[in-house]
Amino acid sequence: MDKADIFERLKNGETIPCDDPQAYKMREASYATKELLLQMNSSFDSAEIRNLLSRITDSIIDESVAVFTPFYINYGKHTKIGKNVFINFNCTFLDLGGITIEDNVLIAPNVSILSEGHPVSPENRHSLVPKSIHIKKNAWIGAGATILQGVTIGENAIVSAGAVVSKDVPDNTIVGGIPAKIIKYIE
Repeated sequence: MDKADIFERLKNGETIPCDDPQAYKMREASYATKELLLQMNSSFDSAEIRNLLSRITDSIIDESVAVFTPFYINYGKHTKIGKNVFINFNCTFLDLGGITIEDNVLIAPNVSILSEGHPVSPENRHSLVPKSIHIKKNAWIGAGATILQGVTIGENAIVSAGAVVSKDVPDNTIVGGIPAKIIKYIE
């Protein structure tokens, strides 16, 4: 019996070994996404950018969403973006593990949201370990921050510029540093 589709297995958090017979599909999908990204990143029309991002994510991107290009994403179809989201210049999303961005989220320039990683053991290092990322309503991700796989950013939370977030961020907190730690509670 054939294994389930690789993209479903990724979305479900299954580790994909480097010799998986469907691994080639990830590269093919990335190149197809890159073709749309080239169009999107050369556009200066906000409606065209949203339309291309809708095609990349295979979902409706609301007209309240603004994306300043360039923008980079490796797959796209595992990214869901709410309403009134702002994504600034030069952000990178690796979304094979899934990325959910709720309404009213602000994402500053040079932010990386990475839902994929690799095992620590050298003999398995080329396997892919996907874990979804969830950014809740009204969060603000500061410039140059990196959000790592499996993390949830709480409602109204702020991730300071340059932070590396490897653990969940509670609602109504400000985190910063490497690794990110709670700096302050928002009242």
